[in-house]
This record gives sequence, structure tokens and C-alpha cells, in this order.
Amino acid sequence: MVLSVFIDGGHGTTGLEIRERLSGRSEISLITLDDASRKDDDARTEALRSADIAILCLPDAAAREAVAMAGDSDTRLIDASTAHRVSPDWAYGFPEWEPGHRATIAASRHAANPGCYAQTFVALVHPLIASSILPGDAKLTVNATSGYSGGGRAMIEEFEQAEAPTAFRNYALALAHKHLPEMQEHSGLASRPLFSPSVANVYRGMLVEIPLHISQLRENTTVEEVRSVLREHYADCALITVHNVADMAALETLTIERCADTDRMEIFVFASPDGEHIRLCATLDNLGKGAAGSAVQNLNLMAGFNEYEGLKF
Repeated sequence: MVLSVFIDGGHGTTGLEIRERLSGRSEISLITLDDASRKDDDARTEALRSADIAILCLPDAAAREAVAMAGDSDTRLIDASTAHRVSPDWAYGFPEWEPGHRATIAASRHAANPGCYAQTFVALVHPLIASSILPGDAKLTVNATSGYSGGGRAMIEEFEQAEAPTAFRNYALALAHKHLPEMQEHSGLASRPLFSPSVANVYRGMLVEIPLHISQLRENTTVEEVRSVLREHYADCALITVHNVADMAALETLTIERCADTDRMEIFVFASPDGEHIRLCATLDNLGKGAAGSAVQNLNLMAGFNEYEGLKF
């Protein structure tokens, strides 16, 4: 059986990346619309309702409209926007989130692809809260830097002008980034973290860091316990690696490009010599595990394919 897939918004950065990953797969048939039809509501509705799975690569409002267009059809949806990430009616599209969550995604009609920043924050924090090493009422700070492709076509054009506008800049200075509800909801935190995102003059890649003081953790918790909880949580996850002490001892720096052009996520737990301060760090590709790679992984699960088919290690 060949699976029919429609990418609504397939001409954006994430949509093009997903299309490239799916186009060579014999078990998938892509439904495409020409330039004259892709903004025609009737044509989009027909494509949405006839596909086995539709992937929405659209702004939030347009994604909600697409869901309404799909209506009561049998089409299953993967939404790459922010619109449904904290909706109880949508499966959170982070397969490694909790034990058994792959089966939840596989059985769902609707899956909300996670945000790149949020997924990484959740990956670092949720296992610690679930194991009670980190209290749910902890006040956390997260610093994160993305490649400029995370800002879509407008930011790509801005950074790829002859003279780059900057090497690095902070944004969301009003502390109201759209990923915050997702970060709080799926990590298990009682309150939203203090989130400081930034963009670097590199096309793809992401580096996320959460600094902790040992006193924020359960009494008598050691740094190795933190590593152990994370390592156990992701033990059967081919895309997520939790590095050991020997791996980290060989590192002098951690670069934003470390996982670029892959669908991996790599997790590091650094500690001061006295064990008083901890840096939870993760690297990934904002277009890979942070966007298109996650969408393909979720599609594979929903279709009953090999989870990692078409992904880059």
C-alpha cells in the first residue's frame, strides 16, 4: 500500500525540507498543487481531504483553517505550527517524551510537531521532573541559539544579503516567546521558564543550555544521578545521545553546528569541580530534529513505517 501525503505550505523552509526527505520514498505518494492552485481554497480542501496524512507547514491561523478544511475526513494531520502544541486533543509529537509515547502518536489522528526550542528544553527537563530529582516548582532559566533558517524565508533573506546584518543577536526581549506554553506544559513545570533565545549567523544548528545550582535539585542529588536519569530515559532512543563524562572531558567547546544536517539530539551534563553548578546542554539541527526530521519521524510512526526511515544520523 502506498501512503498519500499532502504538505500544505510545502514551499516554506520546513515544507521544502520535508518534501525533499519524502520525495524519493517508493511507499509514499506526494500530492502536489501547482502554483495557481496552492492558494486556492477548493484545491487545498480537496488535497487535504484526499490525503492519508497531511502535514501543515503554515502560520498558526492558516493551520487552524486547514484543520477545518480537512473536517470529518479520514485524513490524519501533523501540524508543524504552534497552533495545537498544548491542545489535549492532539498528541505531542515528541516520540521520546515519555515511555510508550510512540504508541500514542502512532494511534493518533492528530499530532502536533514540537517547537525546536521547546522540544529541547522538554528533553532536558521533563525526565528530571518525572523522576522527582528536579521539583516541578523550580524557577529555570534557558538560553538558546538557533541558526537563522529557524526564522523562515524572511530571516534567511535578511542574513544572506551581501553584508550580513550581525553575527549574533538576542530577540523576544519582552519575554513572551510563543514556545513558552509548550515548554511549561510538556516539561511538567508549574511556571514558565525565563527563556532567552537568540539567532546566530549560521544557516542551521541549535544549542540550548539550562544552568542549574545543585541546591535546585532534590537534596543529596549528585551530578551523576542527573546524567543517569537522562541516560535511562533515552536508552532506547536512536536519535538522542546522552554523553558520558569521558566524552565531555574531551570537549573544550560545544558548537551550534555540532548536529547540523542530522536528525540527532546530543545531551551533555557539565559540572563545576565542586559539583555546585551544572550546565544542561543539548545540540540539534533546528530544521532536523527541531522541525522536518520530527515531522518525518511522526509520519513514520502514524503510517506504521520504520520510525527512522528517511532520517539522518
